[in-house]
Amino acid sequence: MRSHILETARRLTLDGGAVPSLNAVAEAAGVSKGGLMHHFPTRSALVAGLARESLEEVDAAMSRAAAAGTAARTWLELSLPDGDERALMQALASSFRPTDGDFGPLLSDSAVAIARWEALIAAEVGDTVRAHVIRLVGDALVANALVGLNAVDEDVDDLLRSLTAPPAAAETRP
Repeated sequence: MRSHILETARRLTLDGGAVPSLNAVAEAAGVSKGGLMHHFPTRSALVAGLARESLEEVDAAMSRAAAAGTAARTWLELSLPDGDERALMQALASSFRPTDGDFGPLLSDSAVAIARWEALIAAEVGDTVRAHVIRLVGDALVANALVGLNAVDEDVDDLLRSLTAPPAAAETRP
C-alpha cells in the first residue's frame, strides 16, 4: 500500500505542480485517510517519503554506475533533471521545511548518501578533491535546475573533460 500511495502522490504532484493534500492522495489512491495516515501521518511525512524514494533511486543509479566505472558521468547526468524529474524536484523543494521533524532523518540519510556517492566518484577519478569538485558541480546544476537557470542540454562530456583533465604543468619563470 505504501508504494501505491507514493506512486499516486508522485503522479498528483506532477499533474498539479505541488505536493497534494493527504485527502487528495487518499481519494486518488482509493485508500481510506486512516490507511494513508498509517504510512504518512502528515503532509510533511508524505513529502519526506517522496524525497526518500528519489534518494533511493539516485543511490541505486550511483551504485550501478560505480560498478560500470561511470560514477562521475552518472552524477552529472542525474544533476541535469528535465521534465518530470525537474518538476518533482521543484515541488518537493517548495514543500521542504527543514525545521519540521519529518525531515531530520531524511537530511541525515541524505548526508550519508552524498558522502557515499562522492566516495564512489573519488574511487573512479582517483582524487578526493576532484571528486568533491565534481559533486559540487552536480549540486550547482541541480540548484540551477530548481530555479530554471540551466539548459538540460549541458554537455556532460565537456564538463567531465574539464573536471578530470590532468592539471596543466606549472609554467616556470627564468
